[in-house]
Amino acid sequence: MKKKKSGARGSAAKATTPPQTVDDYLATVPEPAHSTLNKVRAAIRSALPSEATEAISYRIPTFKYNGSVVWYAAFSKHCSLFPGSLAVIKAFKNELKDFPTSKGTIHFPLDKPLPAALLKKIVKARIAENKAKSNLKG
Repeated sequence: MKKKKSGARGSAAKATTPPQTVDDYLATVPEPAHSTLNKVRAAIRSALPSEATEAISYRIPTFKYNGSVVWYAAFSKHCSLFPGSLAVIKAFKNELKDFPTSKGTIHFPLDKPLPAALLKKIVKARIAENKAKSNLKG
């Protein structure tokens, strides 16, 4: 019988039960990742309209505004931002050249957040994508 993992794969957040709020999630993240994610959270929040909300999705924090905008998490050897868009990662490839990326994630050190200006640009790009998607639907 396989043992069920709690939290995201390899996550630095060591919760026995899934977090219900972003604060619950962050409370389980050890330093230095805890401080790093708080800075990421603040930068993301500053780029979003006031009616945006925070939630837990896939057991990690996300911000929502016309759909999910970005997710972020701490792991044992890095932190990650999940923009939910390969197009956004490609659009900022030059600014992300110092950070390992894949089709769905941007990795950054446990002790050093992504630059706030870059985070804000990524968030604005995701807001625009969500808006375009919602315009297509309605």
